[in-house]
Formats: sequence, C-alpha cells, structure tokens
Amino acid sequence: MEALMFGSRRKTVIAKGLKIEGRVTAEGLVELNGQIEGELHGKSLIISRGALVKGAVSADQVVVDGTVEGPITGGEIILKSRAHVIGDIHHRSLSIENGASFEGRSVQTGRVKGEVTQSGEGAPQPSGKKPGKKTSQDGNGDTSAGGVAGEGLK
Repeated sequence: MEALMFGSRRKTVIAKGLKIEGRVTAEGLVELNGQIEGELHGKSLIISRGALVKGAVSADQVVVDGTVEGPITGGEIILKSRAHVIGDIHHRSLSIENGASFEGRSVQTGRVKGEVTQSGEGAPQPSGKKPGKKTSQDGNGDTSAGGVAGEGLK
C-alpha cells in the first residue's frame, strides 16, 4: 500500500534473510525486509515490519514499520504502529501512529507544503528567533520525545 503512496515505478527489494554491511544507495523506491548495518539512502524508503537498520537513514519519504537504530533524515517521515526508532529524526513532516516507539529528538527542518503561516510572520522577532520556527520548552526549536507514541504525549 505504501508503494502506491510513493508513486514510484522503480522498486528495489532487499529480501528477508539478506544482511548487508556498508552503504546502500538506490534510486526510486527501496523496500527493506532484511537487515542493513550501515547507511541507507534513497528517494523513497519502506522499512518493513521485521526489518532492521543499524545506521543512518535518509530519503525524501520514509515509512518505518520495522526497527531503525540511528538517525533518520528526510522530508516526509511516517512511523507505523510497529516502528521502533532509536535516534534523532530530522524531517519536514513527521507522523507517528499509536504503538510506535521513538527514542530521540524530532527536529523540523523546513516548511511543509501548504503549511498555514501566521500573520506578521515576516516581521522581526524580539527574541531573535527565525520566523515560523516552532519552539519547545527549551526554546531552541527542538522537540524531544521518548517512549510509545500516544502515551502521555500532547
């Protein structure tokens, strides 16, 4: 179903039982069912249930339903209900389903297409912060989360 979401005709499948050590870079959609110890880069990535990445992940679109132990960098990131991520996520948009586990920081890196802007956004800010930057209690624009999504998070 996620393959339809990405609209990609080119698909690379890393099968269950296959373990790759090193850097993997692919064009188009990559569906990971096996294991990668190293970096995984592509345009669109699906890390399926039971799959494991120990290392950095980066793509325009990333769907995680397996395990990632390392940072994720991308545009649209979706953590499905069985996802387990240990590492920071740098994203334009992030969706976390109930049941997903995420330990790390979530850092929004840019504006989402169609995002509504607030009036007066172009005006200088007294705090010196960039306009449109979302801030958390620590005031540096980072949002931290831990544990299971949907439990105690607001």
